[in-house]
Amino acid sequence: MAQGKVEICGVNTAKLPILKNEEKEELFARIEAGDKEAREQYIKGNLRLVLSVIKRFSQSNENVDDLFQIGCIGLIKAIDNFNPELEVKFSTYAVPMIIGEIRRFLRDNNAIRVSRSLKDTAYKAIYAKESLTRKNLKEPTIMEIAEEIGIPKEDIVYALDALQSPMSLYEPVYTEGGDTLYVMDQISDKKSKEENWIENISLSEAMKKLNERENEIITLRFFEGKTQMEVAEYIGISQAQVSRLEKNALHIMKKYLVY
Repeated sequence: MAQGKVEICGVNTAKLPILKNEEKEELFARIEAGDKEAREQYIKGNLRLVLSVIKRFSQSNENVDDLFQIGCIGLIKAIDNFNPELEVKFSTYAVPMIIGEIRRFLRDNNAIRVSRSLKDTAYKAIYAKESLTRKNLKEPTIMEIAEEIGIPKEDIVYALDALQSPMSLYEPVYTEGGDTLYVMDQISDKKSKEENWIENISLSEAMKKLNERENEIITLRFFEGKTQMEVAEYIGISQAQVSRLEKNALHIMKKYLVY
C-alpha cells in the first residue's frame, strides 16, 4: 500500500484541518441540533484520524483510496453514535470503529474479489441506508434506498450480497442510545433460551402485565418467529427500539413469575 501519498480520493491530505477541543465541542452541539454543515466540518476535521488508522494496515495490498473510503464510513458511524456526555475523547471512541470497518472490508475482500463498481454501489447503499434510518427512525426498504441514490434495486441487492461474508453472532451491528445490537439479535432461533423459557410459563397471565406495544413485539418475536428487523419494519419503529422494548417486556414477565 502506497504511503506518503498527498492526495487520497481527491482529498489533499496535506491541507486537512485540525480542530481544537473548543471547536469540537461547539460543532458537536450544532450537530446534535441537526446542523448538517457542522457535521461536514466535523468529518473533515477528523479525517487525519482516518489517515493515522490506515497506516496500521500498511502491509495490506489494498488500494489506499479504498481503505480511506472505508475508514471514512467508520468515522461517520462514530460521529453519528458518539455521546459526549460519557466524557470519553472522540478519538478514543472513533478509532476502534474505524479499525473495525477496515477489518471487515479486508475480510470480505480476502474471501472474494469484488469489482470497484460493485463496491462503490454497496458503499452508497450502506450510507443511504444509515441516513434514511436516522431521518425516518426506521430501516428503509431496498426500493427506498434505490430511489435515494438513483440505482436500480437489483443492482443494490447484488452489490450488497457481493460484500457479505460469515461473521460472529456476537458481532456488533448497530449502537443507539447506549444499547448495542448484535447479529444474534437479528436471528430468529426457536431453540433460544428465552423462547424455551417462554414456552414453559403461564403465558396468558404474564403477558397481561405488558402494554399493547410490548405484547405485540413478544407475539411477533416468539410466536411468529420474526426477527427484530422484521418486527421493526412491521410496526414502524427502529430495530434498537424493538430490542429495548423486547428486553423490557421479558424482564417484566420474569419479574411477575418470580414474585
